[in-house]
Amino acid sequence: MLSRIRALPRPLKRAVMLAADTITIPAALWLAFVLKFDSLADGLESSPWVYLAATAVSLFLFFMFGLYRSVVRYIGPQAMVAVVAGVVGSAIAVYFTGQTITQTPIGLSTIAIYALIALVWVGSSRYLARWVLLQGNDGNESVAVYGAGEAGVRLARALNVGKGLRVVAFIDDKKVLRGSMIDGISIFAPSRLPALVESHAISRVLLAVPTASRRRRAEIIRQIEGQGVMVQTIPNLAEIASGNAQVDELREIDVSDLLGRDPVPPNLALLDACIRDKNVMVTGAGGSIGSELCRQIVRLGPKRLVLFENSELALYNIERELQLSPPRGSVEIVALLGSAHHRQRACEIMRTFGIQTVYHAAAYKHVPIVEHNVVEGLHNNVIATWNLAEAALESEVENFVLISTDKAVNPTNVMGATKRFAEMVLQGMSERGGKTRFCMVRFGNVLESSGSVVPLFREQIRRGGPVTVTHREVIRYFMTIPEASQLVLQAGAMARGGDVFVLDMGKPMRIDDLARRMVRLSGLTIRGEDDPDGDIEIAYTGLRPAEKLFEELLIGNNVSGTEHSMILRAMEHSLPWSVTHRMLQDLLVVLSRFDAEAARAILQEAIGEYRPNGDLVDLVCRARQAATLVASPPREAVGKVTSLQARRGGAPT
Repeated sequence: MLSRIRALPRPLKRAVMLAADTITIPAALWLAFVLKFDSLADGLESSPWVYLAATAVSLFLFFMFGLYRSVVRYIGPQAMVAVVAGVVGSAIAVYFTGQTITQTPIGLSTIAIYALIALVWVGSSRYLARWVLLQGNDGNESVAVYGAGEAGVRLARALNVGKGLRVVAFIDDKKVLRGSMIDGISIFAPSRLPALVESHAISRVLLAVPTASRRRRAEIIRQIEGQGVMVQTIPNLAEIASGNAQVDELREIDVSDLLGRDPVPPNLALLDACIRDKNVMVTGAGGSIGSELCRQIVRLGPKRLVLFENSELALYNIERELQLSPPRGSVEIVALLGSAHHRQRACEIMRTFGIQTVYHAAAYKHVPIVEHNVVEGLHNNVIATWNLAEAALESEVENFVLISTDKAVNPTNVMGATKRFAEMVLQGMSERGGKTRFCMVRFGNVLESSGSVVPLFREQIRRGGPVTVTHREVIRYFMTIPEASQLVLQAGAMARGGDVFVLDMGKPMRIDDLARRMVRLSGLTIRGEDDPDGDIEIAYTGLRPAEKLFEELLIGNNVSGTEHSMILRAMEHSLPWSVTHRMLQDLLVVLSRFDAEAARAILQEAIGEYRPNGDLVDLVCRARQAATLVASPPREAVGKVTSLQARRGGAPT
């Protein structure tokens, strides 16, 4: 029945409300006469002009103040303003009608009684209708809202009128609020959550704390985790304030909240140094890091931003996003298809658009794929970086920043080795001299990037599992994409030439723990020996080819601080440019023959700490000895690794 009423056309609903008010207003006036004179006859004998004036003025003002445009299920304070205005206007009309048209003036006490009755009847009829219509939500999913502030109240009101969810409790840390009620919903302490989940069959807890710090959100999530409920959140305050999101837009928990680390406020002088009023170029502009760099760069006010991207679709998406994202000001956005493989193409772009700063984010980064595509990995990660750097030097670009990775440290895979070789190319070119300041910024995994474990785990959980983890002991550093990109922009401003900047990634996270927390925060249980009937299984697939148990950010211990507390400057070894250049020439020859083994051999010659294809125990042991290896020259280090393998019974690599 209620669903049929809700499905009625809007014009018909308005007609019903109009008819109800047409009856309610004169009935309220009649009752006022009855109560005043304690006689039914007095109300019936009153002039019809009084009833007509009261009804006409009320309905007119209700229309003018938009009462009939209000949706009953979303009725709010604005509707009550319309009710008060209409009733007060009709009371005044009754008074003047009684003074001018009828033979007997109407007393003020009668008018006051009428106004009170009309306010109660007209106003309460709306809220009664709202309450009746909302009873259709009784069979819906019960949820609790964590946060009884303005955002929480707005969320609860929005959910209770048509999201298929029914808010049964507020949870709040403030002791002063406990025991109170908002819209008939009680406010409880966080410690009461387990009992509430049991007694009210709560299936979800919705975080409505948009102003809370990331550290505080992490604490709240830890309190809720393990209660067998799904945890969702509303957008942050900035998104709501900008109009890019609504308070009732429910989202999955941002994995960055699990890190519990608040980002350090940026140094504005460092952000501006290489960008404001300059011509900036980003390679790999459509990728995870590249696209976020573009978003942040545009907000910093460059003169021109050149998007350089090999993927047509990725280039289209980021250009369209930047063009449509206000405010863009006077920034000229230039979208160019191309590959950094083509040195002359890159040089022509830099000269034509007067590029002053280059952020080189284009790279192949997926370890197993690059491991089986050695030639292409070297072409894209090493040769393309070299070509782009030469073009920058020739075009007298001021700053060139390479986006590197923690996998470049003591690499066990081709991807990491190619990124370390790219670092060494820039170190050697910086040694050559020139007007371009080359530097590289090294950091670990970024959350939500393409191919990362977080989107993979989410998809596996949606499918019902299993969630696949390579090894129980795998540990990785994590940072959000916006935070990493912001630090990259600041690090580039501190370059002196050949610098290796390392971002402080905080504490590493065990991937197995991350997977389990994501399952629990989805309101599901983990299937295992302790719970064979659990919802999701965690399956261990074994380390992928050349994958490490844990990553490192520094090759040695020679590191110093910088102007930013989360950016370190590492002093690391490199080869003389003459040696590096000879290896690059040799690499071009073997790549032209598609000789992957010869290319791998050149990688090993260039990077002494590169130890491919080691078994798991060997990798762990040698990672602990990295500090003793990196202090030696590259060729000597290769010899040490070979000797170490021989003692362990492994074949030389």
